[in-house]
Amino acid sequence: MRPSGSPRSRPRTTRSSGSKARPPGRRPAKGKGLAGPRRARRDGPADRTKPRGTAKDRALLLLGVRWRSREELRTRLAKAGFEPEEVERSLEELERAGLIDDQRFAKEMVRSQANGRLAGDRAIRSALRRTGVAPEDVETALADAPDEAGRARNLAERRARSMGALAPEAAYRRLFGQLLRRGYPPGLARDAAREALAAAGGPADLPESDP
Repeated sequence: MRPSGSPRSRPRTTRSSGSKARPPGRRPAKGKGLAGPRRARRDGPADRTKPRGTAKDRALLLLGVRWRSREELRTRLAKAGFEPEEVERSLEELERAGLIDDQRFAKEMVRSQANGRLAGDRAIRSALRRTGVAPEDVETALADAPDEAGRARNLAERRARSMGALAPEAAYRRLFGQLLRRGYPPGLARDAAREALAAAGGPADLPESDP
């Protein structure tokens, strides 16, 4: 009979040397289970830098939207990732087919800017040079544009109709600034603004100097 109050003896467990007990509920780390380390993927990501289709097909799509200069097409195709040799070969083929013509492109742009936007020569010249058109083609196209003074008067008359509520000097400053931003030289902008405001019922004694 065991004396009262004496602690119960607990059975001893033996642990083999070299083995470590794993805490209950803890899972082995990923890649270190019984199946061994996880294999790395051999297939890398697909090459997404190569453009679809050909440079010629892409150029035809761009030309289907509007006429473009040769340099403009070259820049767009290069940004799309086409090789320079393929780009030049495609541009030469399209030029021989008559689909690229910088002189025709310049004339079309001058007509659109001069008749549609009533832009001044300076603005049209700057827009054409940004597309890479040769300076001689720019000047040839501008030579056929409508009279610049007439364009300035036409634009000034259109804008002056909406300035009746402004004070004369405020209307003059605003109209003068609009003509300058549209690409007209200061002297031409000043004369067109004065004439348009006077025709719209404004005072004839507007400032002689530029605002």
